[in-house]
Amino acid sequence: MKEQDLQLQLPGGTADAVLFTPDSAHPLPAVLHIPDIGSIRDAHRKMARRLAGEGFVVLMPNPFYRTSRPPVFSFERKPGDPRVPERMKELIAPLTPEAQEQDVVAYVDFLASQPSVQSEKLGVVGYCIGGGYALRTAAVRPDQIRAMASFHGGGLYKANDPGSPHLVLPRVKARLYFGHADQDQSMTAEDITHFEDALKRWDGKYESETYKGSRHGWTVPDNPVYNEPGAERAYGKLSELFKAALC
Repeated sequence: MKEQDLQLQLPGGTADAVLFTPDSAHPLPAVLHIPDIGSIRDAHRKMARRLAGEGFVVLMPNPFYRTSRPPVFSFERKPGDPRVPERMKELIAPLTPEAQEQDVVAYVDFLASQPSVQSEKLGVVGYCIGGGYALRTAAVRPDQIRAMASFHGGGLYKANDPGSPHLVLPRVKARLYFGHADQDQSMTAEDITHFEDALKRWDGKYESETYKGSRHGWTVPDNPVYNEPGAERAYGKLSELFKAALC
């Protein structure tokens, strides 16, 4: 497998990214892997590498390039440290819905342009804030994105917010999977209920599950709340989705 560290030219500047390309004599389906608030780092490289090992070209960008190159945190993220929410605000501040959509168009176009990629067979997965990014990706490139997954996606439903990610559902054609945590202040049980109501109205093909005993970030190995059994189940769902929709 080839692993390339890249710098992509995007509407808001230059973004670091990593491209994972399996050894193959033929073009392969491809996946955009959008990391959580910690952005590109060893834990997410391992996750993206594992997915690539199943026969997908994988692109992982730094969504926070407008604020920082990786590492986006200069200190260890610990619960209760007041620096963590302050830094998160800095990283998220420039990411308006319009900025996100501009960026994901560029990510998808770059991925689709690779000779190693079957440009009509694309998927996207997002973690944490990346869940909303992933849904927007499916909305802005509906004829290319065949499958989308979100794990512990924060803020997928925001009441009375014209920028809420759930509002892009009418533009989406992809098959969708959402894995929620049952202990997540960024996506509460009430939020999940409203979001699933929106999915029912959308009337596309989807699955939305709440993982019992899980907290926000449970799928990422370097997260203090990492839940290995739940993470492995989530990965199985991700693999199943992409193999069914892209292969």
